[in-house]
Amino acid sequence: MEFTLSPKTTEFARKLQAFMDSEVFPAETIYHQQRAALIAQGQPHELPEVVEDLKKKARALGLWNLFLPHYGHGLNVTEYATLAEITGWSPEIAPEAINCAAPDTGNMELLEMFATDQQKKQWLEPLLEGHIRSGFAMTEPDVASSDARNIQTLIAKDGDEFVINGIKWWTTGAMDKRCEILIVMGKTDPDADAYHQQSMVLVPMNTPGVSVVRNLSVFGYDDQHGHAEISFTNVRVPVANLLGAQGEGFALAQARLGPGRVHHCMRAIGMAERALSLMISRTATRNAFGKEIIRQGVIQEWIAQARIDIDQARLLVLKTAWMIDTVGAKAARKEIAMIKVVVPQMASRIIDHAIQSHGGAGVSQDTPLAGMYAGIRTLRIVDGPDEVHVRDVARLEIKPYLS
Repeated sequence: MEFTLSPKTTEFARKLQAFMDSEVFPAETIYHQQRAALIAQGQPHELPEVVEDLKKKARALGLWNLFLPHYGHGLNVTEYATLAEITGWSPEIAPEAINCAAPDTGNMELLEMFATDQQKKQWLEPLLEGHIRSGFAMTEPDVASSDARNIQTLIAKDGDEFVINGIKWWTTGAMDKRCEILIVMGKTDPDADAYHQQSMVLVPMNTPGVSVVRNLSVFGYDDQHGHAEISFTNVRVPVANLLGAQGEGFALAQARLGPGRVHHCMRAIGMAERALSLMISRTATRNAFGKEIIRQGVIQEWIAQARIDIDQARLLVLKTAWMIDTVGAKAARKEIAMIKVVVPQMASRIIDHAIQSHGGAGVSQDTPLAGMYAGIRTLRIVDGPDEVHVRDVARLEIKPYLS
């Protein structure tokens, strides 16, 4: 395994870190001020202007679409992983500033791999330009969506159209007015075997019958892009809106989630690094019981264990990224499952200790820690809960002994 950064990636990392230091971190306070003003105006999902300013600056520096190997700068998963970690230090604004924010990254990967030329022109190109945003409508409220075979949304063919009926929720990004396209997963072939019943269809947000029911908050936080519950009532789209082949929706979902989990995990490592930095800074400047808190044994144990855990997790994620690049996501299935368990749990512990180190400030709006904790705790459910991934690791590990 070779994790040494190429000269190209080293230069991107340097430029991105400089961009974070000079532009992104100073913009965080402005972002929250602008969001608060928009919320007061009844526009909680409007994008603060400072993010658009950051996007212009990032694009001028060439820090744009770095995640997609066949576009822009052509970075592979391993190379991009380092950059994703850097953006994780400011997860609310840095990924979008460089047009590398979920769910658009995964959706663009799907479009790049499976879309027709016309679909790419209509949807991939404006996403690559950062002019629109997108949503991925897979999870449903009435079934255990951790098993994608449970999906009940029906996509019935009627002549040269698909008719869609069902309810989706946790469709990230769909509350943002810039979200113009949804990738909807549903059953086109109910009588096929369990892995070939589903398909993915491109559904513009303004299609009649698409209705945003409500926004879903996360631990009381309202995400700027929103997490929508959406109903589809006799929604009609052309058959030409099918993404990939009919009956291959399950396979497309797996193709989407491999690199995406690396992105999520490396951003989470960035969050853990920032939490550790904040913990050290805070405890070094606070005195209790006659000495700086950082000199207390329990704090030093937290700091040491955090460094050990972060570095271990990073190595596992980089190994996984390297495997995706060299042998493909299917061969890296066990590693992808492992990082999805290890990284969020590791980051949760470190952020929790950072919160504890800050006392009351840790749960207030005066630090990013409370918001980071809510996001990281949610990551233990997003893209499949821990328990499903643990089961997959176990099955893959024991399979050679049972054959």
